[in-house]
Amino acid sequence: MRRALPLLAALALLCAPAADAAVPKPAIVSKPIPFGAKRKLQTAAYAKRHYGVATYRLTDPHVIVEHYTVTSSFQQTWNTFAPDTPDAELHELPGTCSHFVIDRDGTIYQLVPLSIMCRHTVGLNYTAIGIEHVGSSDAQILSDSRQMAASLRLTRWLRCRYGIGVRNVIGHAESLSSPYHRENVARLRTQTHGDMTHAAMTKYRRQLSARGTCS
Repeated sequence: MRRALPLLAALALLCAPAADAAVPKPAIVSKPIPFGAKRKLQTAAYAKRHYGVATYRLTDPHVIVEHYTVTSSFQQTWNTFAPDTPDAELHELPGTCSHFVIDRDGTIYQLVPLSIMCRHTVGLNYTAIGIEHVGSSDAQILSDSRQMAASLRLTRWLRCRYGIGVRNVIGHAESLSSPYHRENVARLRTQTHGDMTHAAMTKYRRQLSARGTCS
């Protein structure tokens, strides 16, 4: 009997669910943008310039960044991210992108694999997952029950999958305050955007916390 106890304990550990297994993956519609060899090389070059890491791969992400699109439809957003052209603001390659887009009806679309780095937040792309919400203001996103429900499901699943704390689920406007923010290009070290402010994200994180822990 003494020998059986360690065996039973080992079997229990083997059968125990992973930390993220208790948090269900939401329904996600795959709508990939073109991300071939050329764009991957451009991403690696971008990461080398800005973060000192010559890779296009996103490994061990520590941050989730919430955005809104300033477009009225998912298709408009997809059309913005799909072309590999210099962005209108910083004029760099590769083209901008985000891993996920959440439509007004709550549909979650995935545009880029989680193993690939996306250009969505200056100073954090090397370690951040990007989530876009179709809409034009913080208030619009927060007041849309279907979109928010989908956003919270997706964000909770992602943060539990990667062990990301609620405090590291941030809005684009909070990028400079992240402990993971780093930027090698001097002129961009204070560059950020106004979407998903601290006030909005305080409400968002409160609702995210209310969804429960990862177990």
